[in-house]
Amino acid sequence: MNELDSGTPADGLAPAARLAAFAAALADETRAAICMTLLQGRAWTAGELARITAVAPSTISGHLSRLLEAGICVTERQGRHSYVRIADAATARLIDELASYAIPDRDAAYAVPVVAAPDPLVRARTCYDHFAGRLGMSVTDAMERLGLLRTEGVFELTEAGRAWYADAGISLDRVGRRPVASSCLDWTERRRHLGGVAGARLRARALGEKWVVRPAGGGRALEVTGAGERAFGDLLGLTPDAWS
Repeated sequence: MNELDSGTPADGLAPAARLAAFAAALADETRAAICMTLLQGRAWTAGELARITAVAPSTISGHLSRLLEAGICVTERQGRHSYVRIADAATARLIDELASYAIPDRDAAYAVPVVAAPDPLVRARTCYDHFAGRLGMSVTDAMERLGLLRTEGVFELTEAGRAWYADAGISLDRVGRRPVASSCLDWTERRRHLGGVAGARLRARALGEKWVVRPAGGGRALEVTGAGERAFGDLLGLTPDAWS
């Protein structure tokens, strides 16, 4: 007898028991605070979540384990750090609706300040060979909004996105096994920005056309020029306040 025939999921729990287990994972004030913090779409380390919720690091570990086991949250590694985020958009919508139901006068996601960083790096910088910071996120968000990029799960250019690159004269020819589009967790914005061939070629075009330039002191920071403001506006509908 297979899983569908038995009516019992592979984990051995009946549907009602699975629902109860999911609800139980949220039925704690600290875990609820974690979820509301993560609703803004950013990822946080366990230590940061411990400070935000005012509990000990050893305590936060147990709460995160419950949320991870329930499939409410997932972890994502970037460099030496591991970050926690809501598992997917459907889970975020469910938690947001529950919060709105429980808090009738609630009109916005639970807001927590993002970690501080030097202003130039926050505004625009390179991450390996693609854009990061507010500029990187504004480009990613604009591409998703315009239907050029899918960001749920694995990043993927749409057919419209590939056509957009072709119209802009930006090649997407792959070198080696690098994916055309990939995601990279932004350490200041704590959200995923566009990487891969698409991200690298867009940054290369921007540098070549002097849409962005490196400041006199060098480093990873970037400055958007007047030509860049016009180009990002024409190509993606962005205005300077998106990255300022």
